Formats: sequence, C-alpha cells, structure tokens
Amino acid sequence: MVEKEGFAALVLRLRAEGISDLDLLTAVEQTPRSLFVPTAAAADAYSARTTPIECGAFMEGADLAVRILHHLQVKPGQRVLEIGTGSGFTGAVLGRLAERVLSVDRYKTLVTGAQRRMDKLSLRNIVIRQADGINGMPGEGTFDRILVTGAFTSMPRFYAEQLVSGGAMIAPLMREDGTCMMMRLTKTGSRFDREDLFPVPYLPLVPHIAAAL
Repeated sequence: MVEKEGFAALVLRLRAEGISDLDLLTAVEQTPRSLFVPTAAAADAYSARTTPIECGAFMEGADLAVRILHHLQVKPGQRVLEIGTGSGFTGAVLGRLAERVLSVDRYKTLVTGAQRRMDKLSLRNIVIRQADGINGMPGEGTFDRILVTGAFTSMPRFYAEQLVSGGAMIAPLMREDGTCMMMRLTKTGSRFDREDLFPVPYLPLVPHIAAAL
C-alpha cells in the first residue's frame, strides 16, 4: 500500500515538472523502491530526500533519480553504461528500458547488494561489476547512453570513444564555485555538444576500487 501511494505521489510531482513519459513511469512503477532503500527508510522510499546507504554512499531522492533518467532518454534496443551502481535502483529501471545495462561500482558491498535485488526482480539483462569506472569501461565496446553519478572536476572528453555517434552521456561536473551541475553531452562526430541541466548534490568521483568494503 505504501508503495502504491508513494508512487502515485511521485507521479504527481513529476507531472508538475513536465515529466510524463509513460514507458519511464511504468519502468519505475515496476521497480519497487522499498526494495532498494535501507529498511529504516522504507516509509520515505518515494520521497525527494537523499537516503544514506552502505559504504558512505547515498541514494538520490526519487524525484531526482527519475528526472535524470528522463533526460537520459533511453530507447529500447540500446546499450547503457552506468558508473556508480549504488543501491541498484537506477540500474534496475534502466534494465526495463534498454537492451543491456553494464553497471559498475567501486564497492563490493554495493555490487553484491544490487545483484541480489536484480535477481529478486528477475532482471537478467543487467551486468553489475566491481570496477574503477572513473575512465569508463574501455574494452567493453561502445554504448548508446552513459550515466555517471559521481562528479568530474573537468570535462570527461575521454568518454567520447565509448559512445556511439549520436549517443549521449549524462554526468555531473564540479564548477569553480564548488557547486555541481548535471550536464548532458551528446556525441556529434568526434565532439561533444554540452547542455547544462540542473544542479545536483553529487560528490567528486573517487578513483580505484575500494579495498575493504
């Protein structure tokens, strides 16, 4: 019941923002957020608040998570790379929209937890891996969409070769004033067209996989 009410309230807030993409909202509805948040936060699963999860990581509020996916514009048949698995919620929604999702995180604890949730939801087209994604995943071919949930301190131009022509990447970029802006980079030939979207509360990306967690 909490799940249904939480989702209905989220849809109303998103519609007020102009987000009414039926495929996306259906994918969100089929991915119960209470499965991804810590038990103590289940009542707030659909709120706009940021939720702390294991390994010092956090889960975006429901509104921000869906807003980012809305701007990513994933289509059926596409391959998606996600840098920063976290709880696995965004990856699970992506898995319902795309052909194949590769999601990586530096923390083994988060990778294991997210994999368990994918298995529970019978999502078989999502590969979750512990890896240092700061330079993307060279050697994995090209992707139609790339989503990064840790902030870069400079434009990540090296990702260009991991995107198909016409592909798009959404990533946060730290600005000189210390704020963080979500941007969409669309690949045209060998260059990126940049569009600033909205401020986000992300922290800078950390290199290397985590040793202990």
